[in-house]
Amino acid sequence: MTRTVAGSRGVASAGSVILPLALAQFIASYAASNMNVAISTIADDLDTDVAGIQTTITLFTLTMAALMIPGSKLTDIWGRKYCFILGLLIYGAGALLAALAPGLALLTVGYSLLEGVGSALLIPPIYILVTVFFDDLKTRAKWFGVVSGAAGLGAAAGPLIGGLITSSVGWRASFLLQVVVVALIVFLARRIDDPPLPAERPRFDVLGAVLSAAGLFLVVFGVLQTNTYGWGLSRVWLYVALGVLVLAGFFVHARARERGGRTPLVSVRLFRNRTSNLGLVTQTVQWLVMQGSFFVISVFLQQERGYSAIQTGLMLVPATVGVLLASAMAQRMASRHPQRLLIRGGFTLTVVGLALLLALSRQDSAVWTFAPGLFLMGFGIGAMLTASVNVVQSAWPEEVQGDISGVSRSVSNLGSSLGVAIAGSVLVAATAGGNPPFLTAILVVGCFALVGWVAALLLPRAPRRVPAT
Repeated sequence: MTRTVAGSRGVASAGSVILPLALAQFIASYAASNMNVAISTIADDLDTDVAGIQTTITLFTLTMAALMIPGSKLTDIWGRKYCFILGLLIYGAGALLAALAPGLALLTVGYSLLEGVGSALLIPPIYILVTVFFDDLKTRAKWFGVVSGAAGLGAAAGPLIGGLITSSVGWRASFLLQVVVVALIVFLARRIDDPPLPAERPRFDVLGAVLSAAGLFLVVFGVLQTNTYGWGLSRVWLYVALGVLVLAGFFVHARARERGGRTPLVSVRLFRNRTSNLGLVTQTVQWLVMQGSFFVISVFLQQERGYSAIQTGLMLVPATVGVLLASAMAQRMASRHPQRLLIRGGFTLTVVGLALLLALSRQDSAVWTFAPGLFLMGFGIGAMLTASVNVVQSAWPEEVQGDISGVSRSVSNLGSSLGVAIAGSVLVAATAGGNPPFLTAILVVGCFALVGWVAALLLPRAPRRVPAT
């Protein structure tokens, strides 16, 4: 079923498909991380505070997490290319609105809402199209590596590119750049030949979509409220508990719908596979650690050291280099080592990198003290990004790739949301309690990295593919 053709035509065909997909994944990941280096600049320009910008960043990734599964399901109804293009157009409109926003409210609508909705529509088709175009597992793994590498590179390079643009032109120019790149992707995407959909398409589970989105929103919103109420007994836990109850209701609804012969938003059996579940945990933790640590370091450098956007971006270059090197080596490492070994090694390097940050970096320490820890953390995360995606996607047959792709992308963005929300709340709590906020937040992020390391240790030797029925 591979749509590529042998020889040079095959390379050209693969390139025409992968280039717009990889660019789209890059720009969506870039949008999540480039804001970190401009936090102080945007807060001053819009007359708000760091907590306000933290909320917009968290809501952006939360919107993607909440809507990724519904967006994935819509690709089976509307078509992959259609959803991809529609998502790009909504994303571009949001970026343009954010660039022109006179205050925090419109910035949130453009960036957090419209860009988040656009990303939720455009990202699932990326991974589904790679799956349906390339049925050879080795070739598919190669292109998954390219797309996942683009995601990691976008997240890692976001602070540097965003810092350069913010310092030389202004933070609004960073959003205008996204508009230009999106227009280019739309132009390139016209060459994608979307495989035909089945004659009988599933009906959209509206109630399931509402329950899943509401549950995820309430959980992360509750974590965000710790900025105001702390981690003690407060309404924080009411929001989190409500979110958990709503998510439980979603699973009950999905099971009942499935037993009744109707198609649920996502089948509950997708959460009964050990390999897939552990892979999803590692994905969640990877993005939580990356986005959480980037947020903590960016706030520390801007608030405590008074660094500009470009200075902050340059300080994060070692992490960018680490992710880039690991992504470039991903295909070679995947062909020589088991995926679970790469994930274990990645988490090990990440934990060591965070430990070095704790040991060496202080408010008055030299610039170089950040480099070793950031490089190891970036290399570790870059080494396992593709491996985790491969573990999850390869555990399932092609007929459910759309559903598992949506779940996979959803948990990754949930990890990003929780990373920024938790890191920000820990910074506030540590400051109020008289503890060193930077070191405390990095320590908490490191504890989550250890959770990911344990999940990697529990991965089975070889993923077992679950039958379709």
